[in-house]
Amino acid sequence: MKKTLGALALLGGSALVLAGCAAGGSSESDGAEIRVWLVGTDTPDVAREYLVDTFEEENPGSTLVIEEQSWEGLVDKLTTSLSSSDSPDIVEFGNTQAPAFTSVGALLDISDEYEALGGDDLLPGFVEAGSYDGAFYAAPLYSGARVVFADPALVTAAPATLDEYVATAKSLAAANPGKSGVYFAGQDWYNALPFIWENGGEVAVVDGEGWDAQLSSDASIAGLLQVQDLMMNASLAPKDGDNAEPWTPYCENQAVQFSAPNWALGLASACETEAPPAAPMVYALPGIDGGAAQVFAGGSNIGISARSENPELAKAALEIILSDGFQTIYGENGLIPAKLSLASTLGSSPEAEAFTAAAGNAKLTPASPNWAEVEASRVLEDFFVQIAQGGDVAALAAEVDIQIEEILNG
Repeated sequence: MKKTLGALALLGGSALVLAGCAAGGSSESDGAEIRVWLVGTDTPDVAREYLVDTFEEENPGSTLVIEEQSWEGLVDKLTTSLSSSDSPDIVEFGNTQAPAFTSVGALLDISDEYEALGGDDLLPGFVEAGSYDGAFYAAPLYSGARVVFADPALVTAAPATLDEYVATAKSLAAANPGKSGVYFAGQDWYNALPFIWENGGEVAVVDGEGWDAQLSSDASIAGLLQVQDLMMNASLAPKDGDNAEPWTPYCENQAVQFSAPNWALGLASACETEAPPAAPMVYALPGIDGGAAQVFAGGSNIGISARSENPELAKAALEIILSDGFQTIYGENGLIPAKLSLASTLGSSPEAEAFTAAAGNAKLTPASPNWAEVEASRVLEDFFVQIAQGGDVAALAAEVDIQIEEILNG
């Protein structure tokens, strides 16, 4: 049964209490202000300007304000803000965080807007992440499949298989002292997931009415051992570090390769360092048997707060965000648009082909309303730090499986 606005959800130890009815009414006064929360700097300035200008032109007397948020602590901030009397109207959040908010009444049901926003042209995995109990709450915003960026002076051809990728990264590290063959920081669980999936493992699967964590399965262990091999023998990244800006060591000639969402191409191609490397060669991470590996489907969903005071204006703004004009700007800036029909906006370069190949085989984390709490708990970061430091993979996986199950089934 769909939870109501009076439901209580525990997210990362915080209580999300959404009391009362949505604050919107049937009439919206002139001079209304629509507040849009965008996270990080992924959305280009030209897209932000397009949104503000188009909205204010189409809705005379009303204004739209973009308030940039940080990914750090976003779940807790949304938990508090979406239940307050000062809630923003439209909010962006990571696709893996979507079930936490779609399942508790924090967002406005926009099922009646599905066709106007793009319908079946919308990225299907993100539509699934933004839906709950047969209703549509959060549309795709953009996707960013992970690809590999390599120094073309040292890498001239993409490896054919995942095993070859591991071997090549180790060889590059050995042949280039002081450089990572592939930069792979200890906390970087996003780039570890493909190794689990390609070896036939999973993070967690539905088992009856609950969730069964699977990182300690034989298949997952095989992938985790590959991750440990890379972290210990191909990477000079901090064993307890994050992977926030992997293009930085590339730009500083401290890494031959790194893996990141496709939009990192611009950053790695315009290094502001002395004697920077050439713009990187880009390829899709190879699968265990060739082809493109299953990589984490990064990106965002976007929805309207259930407490928006101007829901109809918020819907109008959301339609602009999902319009071809706005979404084309994403494609032209290396982000995968929310609509399948706009894939061509990425271009036809080798880099664009790599983006398309990676996105075509991308995969999501477990679709549990409690998954955001797994991320907030940082159990995965702690787990992979211990792997990077040479810990017993099987023992560590058994321990983290217990922690993940406690959260998902809590």
